Amino acid sequence: MKIAIYPGSFDPITNGHVDIIERAVHIFDKVIVTVARNAEKSSPLFSPDERIALITETLSGLKNIEVDSFEGLMVDHAVKHDAVAAIRGLRALSDFEFEFKMALMNRNLNEEISTLFLMPHAKYTHVSSSMVREAASLGGNVSDYVPAHVDIALKEKYDHV
Repeated sequence: MKIAIYPGSFDPITNGHVDIIERAVHIFDKVIVTVARNAEKSSPLFSPDERIALITETLSGLKNIEVDSFEGLMVDHAVKHDAVAAIRGLRALSDFEFEFKMALMNRNLNEEISTLFLMPHAKYTHVSSSMVREAASLGGNVSDYVPAHVDIALKEKYDHV
């Protein structure tokens, strides 16, 4: 069984993330979407448990998906789940340098874990979780960029209901 993990902060999950996941499930037998618990990131909007719940609801219609979280090295988490690859999304050239360096570091840490870069649909290449959070915090309409239940959760967080 070919297993891949898709690590990220997913704060919140966007339609670009969903597009990547939908592509990945056609390549791998199982995809584990895993929320990175990163203490160095500024305070997240959604707790790890809230993000897991939003992701689980978002992906409920897909088969061979698992939702998880982790702290520490992604490659160690991948090994724990017998994953052979890590999925990473590339939206624009600006993502490439960081992701390339991270892939090389991960390969140095564990050569058994490959990194697979996937690009979302062109209509999501400008979308990031941070941009969605910022627009939503100012009362902007982000419904084109996130699943409906995530849009509601954002409005509730920012009291724009």
